[in-house]
Amino acid sequence: MTMSPTSILIIAHAPLAHALRECALHVFADCGDSVAALDVQPNQPPEESLAQARILLEQLGTDSTLVLTDVFGATPCNVAQRLVDGVHSRLVTGANLPMLLRAVSYRAEPLDSVVSRAVVGG
Repeated sequence: MTMSPTSILIIAHAPLAHALRECALHVFADCGDSVAALDVQPNQPPEESLAQARILLEQLGTDSTLVLTDVFGATPCNVAQRLVDGVHSRLVTGANLPMLLRAVSYRAEPLDSVVSRAVVGG
């Protein structure tokens, strides 16, 4: 049985998540199905953001997901922490474009490897 590639979910302050996704699509035009983005809007209740994140995670439909978020301790990170289970999904904070591009380019590797490569790339 072959595992599906690691998917990537970006949860960040608006408009950063979608901007990062668009940059990834510019470099890797084929990554659209494996990279999703959730822009957390100002004054949006965390429960609403979490519900949206769960929908996106389900839509990605892979065995493993790397969740990237921008600022540790901020609302997008808090939402991501509630979403991630530590087994099928992992969380990395401090998301930036080099980190995302590394993760996308190695998304065929196992989740732990994608996490390591993302951290090194950032």
